[in-house]
Amino acid sequence: MTPIYAKTITNFNRLAQLIKKCSMVKELESVYASMIKTNANQDCFSMNQFITACSIFHRIDYAVLAFTHMQEPNAFVYNAMIKAFVQSYYPVQALDCYLHMSRAQISPTSFTFSSLVKACSLVSQLGFGESVHGHSWRHGFDSHVFVQTALVDLYGNAGKIVEARRVFDEMPGRDVFAWTTMISVHVRTGDMGSARQLFDEMPERNTPSWNAMIDGYSRLRDVESAEFLFNQMPNRDIISWTTMIACYSQNKQYREALAVFNEMQTNGVSPDEVTMSTVISACAHLGALELGKEIHLYAMEMGFDLDVYIGSALIDMYAKCGSLDRSLVVFFKLQKKNLFCWNSIIEGLAAHGYAQEALAMFSKMEREKIKPNGVTFISVLSACTHAGLVEEGRERFLSMSRDFSIPPEIEHYGCMVDLLGKACLLEDALELVRSMRMEPNSVIWGALLGGCKLHRNLEIAQVAVNELKVLEPNNSGYYTLLVNMYAEVNRWGEVANIRATMKELGMEKTCPGSSWIEMDRKIHQFAASDKSHLDSDAIHTLLVELDWQMKLSGHVPELGSVSF
Repeated sequence: MTPIYAKTITNFNRLAQLIKKCSMVKELESVYASMIKTNANQDCFSMNQFITACSIFHRIDYAVLAFTHMQEPNAFVYNAMIKAFVQSYYPVQALDCYLHMSRAQISPTSFTFSSLVKACSLVSQLGFGESVHGHSWRHGFDSHVFVQTALVDLYGNAGKIVEARRVFDEMPGRDVFAWTTMISVHVRTGDMGSARQLFDEMPERNTPSWNAMIDGYSRLRDVESAEFLFNQMPNRDIISWTTMIACYSQNKQYREALAVFNEMQTNGVSPDEVTMSTVISACAHLGALELGKEIHLYAMEMGFDLDVYIGSALIDMYAKCGSLDRSLVVFFKLQKKNLFCWNSIIEGLAAHGYAQEALAMFSKMEREKIKPNGVTFISVLSACTHAGLVEEGRERFLSMSRDFSIPPEIEHYGCMVDLLGKACLLEDALELVRSMRMEPNSVIWGALLGGCKLHRNLEIAQVAVNELKVLEPNNSGYYTLLVNMYAEVNRWGEVANIRATMKELGMEKTCPGSSWIEMDRKIHQFAASDKSHLDSDAIHTLLVELDWQMKLSGHVPELGSVSF
């Protein structure tokens, strides 16, 4: 090696180190100026490093400018440029760069195709992916596990499960990532049978494969299978814990979700933003205010930023737990607010009966140029219902499709039926139900029945119950409501007939309602006729005493309510 050549290599290595140390774009510009002076901008190794750095700083324009000034870029430089385009979300330019590479008769590498496959995923045009697949085969990468795994993922994301499985089955050698990718493809389509078969056949399992299976069972609401796999896992990462917490929470097993969070902390695993927002949401559903406060404090002590995810969860939690003031404090402290934050505070104001404030917040959201969605209008219509703002509700309902191109869903119709029913506009409510573009469900007819109960309209109530008989033939609640309505107007013959029908059909309340209270950081659940609580005897003794004291004070029970 000549002294001049050795000195050149040393200079190029020094430039590469300088590029890696750059922490600002100005420093990168300075290094590139030095590269031009020393002709290092024609060195493939140096340019590879420079293009990669430009991608990190999100200055794809610098990378393109430097690349176009190169006279003879090699495969590594092309790879860096293609990858930079993909990372900057310019997939078409990445594919175009590959065509330029082909015309220059530069042979691609496995890294070329892995980036190209990602580009095809971003373009969302399967034809590009199939072409890249053909090119990879033509260049001898049909047995390259890294490239083939990327193709499995590409076909899976495009919904081409048969093609994804064919690529996987034809792979001569598969590593653990290939197996996990194919399992994830089956999981995304809900085919847990095929996913489980592959999972059982895996020669070696990694944590992501376990996580994918748990997530898949969670999506199908198969909590038992998810729980079984979670308990069998040899090693758990933050994703494992968060997935299991989310599984319980999505399936309304909030106490179990909090128990897993506590176990996670005991095992020394630090939560992330997703974990925290999921746990806070569980507290919201339980109404566990004190526990929610502790978790909020814990999040602050752990240094979590009050971002839109944790922020929206806290807003929702405080509102649902009855602390609207705290909910508003969190909302106004948020530096950035996305749609979920606005939806949470509007819903909180509406649920607490602050209808005008909820509508004012909606107007403020519009001024902030935040486009509402269907969830926003559910809260807005609920606010109108709480305040009895019939005309305001009608106008908001119409504005959904007229001003925001949001077609009303069944939940919106439910809000309107509830609004009209409570305002004694039962004929209008029935007409709205019959004009729905989708088939009314039991919630719609139940809302109408509730309005009938409130205003003692037996005629429309009978219409609603007839529909509910078909939709939920085993639900005794609607029959009971109709019985109570007849009892209120002393029509005991109809009461007897309905009770006889219920007895004949063997109806009883099989799923009693339940409620929670929080005491000393513990959640206590109660249900009708349930005596499983440790203090059940003491509770029932107190209820008897309260009943006796109410009678002494002159309380007369409402005879119209007939229970079974």
